[in-house]
Amino acid sequence: MVYYKKGGAPKYRIEKKRQDFMNSDRQYERTVELWRSYGIATSLELAAHLDNFAILFSYNSGKIENREITYHDTHEIFKNGRVCGYTGDLRTLYEIKNLKDASELMYRWFDERKPITLDSIREMQFELTKGTYDERRWELRERPGEFKKNDLWGVGMHDVAAPVDEIESDLQQDLDEVSEFGDKNPLVAAAFWHARFEGVHAFADGNGRTGRAMMNYYLLLHNHPPIVIFDEDRKDYYAALDGFDTTGDLKPLIGFLRLETCRTWESAVQREDRSHQMSLEEKRETVSRRVSLNEINHDFDVR
Repeated sequence: MVYYKKGGAPKYRIEKKRQDFMNSDRQYERTVELWRSYGIATSLELAAHLDNFAILFSYNSGKIENREITYHDTHEIFKNGRVCGYTGDLRTLYEIKNLKDASELMYRWFDERKPITLDSIREMQFELTKGTYDERRWELRERPGEFKKNDLWGVGMHDVAAPVDEIESDLQQDLDEVSEFGDKNPLVAAAFWHARFEGVHAFADGNGRTGRAMMNYYLLLHNHPPIVIFDEDRKDYYAALDGFDTTGDLKPLIGFLRLETCRTWESAVQREDRSHQMSLEEKRETVSRRVSLNEINHDFDVR
């Protein structure tokens, strides 16, 4: 962050920041508008719109926590169910396969409109971490799909985590608060829940992947486009989460998620805008041909 001396930033910098904010605000609103225009009602429709998204989200969500995950391997497992010639750590392949299973679980939930509960959180975490807990975690009686039993795993620069005996009550309180918030602003509610969930750090592993998956499922339930948190933006992502942990200020995370929403769906918005522009041009040409004065005059000359 850049701090300016007394007197503030030069005027042009202030104007540029204001203009950038206004542009991103309009782009975000356009992105949400486009998503809602799809009118997605079933998992088949959802899968059609999320075909490439699911791979991109899974790659980036996994990459944030495991640097060995590649886009190529993720694509191959999602599309073909296997990777040829792989020589890396098998745990990485398990994690990628689990990300695919978690996507399919989300589709099933969407048809059921399954509510987010403590049980569904545990179910999602199980899908994402099954077969990947290391020997140390097993020795400490930690299991995929179960809240952690040891106060050994925190998150962030301040090693934040709820005591194990408060995990369930903290998560339930947050779920109740989000439920009471209703549909006022899905992104604000999703940001709040995600920040709180990561702070509670309920599991011995997979908290980030679980939190990002459940955040997107919440957004889907509330007719908001899901979000890819890009690996190259992870420093800004962690800074926003740490900021909430230390100050309780959610604005940086909300702003970050708005920008990631725009980035995630930028190509889709551009395609739609080009299609709309082409349609308008075709209509104008049609109208022009129908009322062309030269064509009308030519008809009279022929007669």
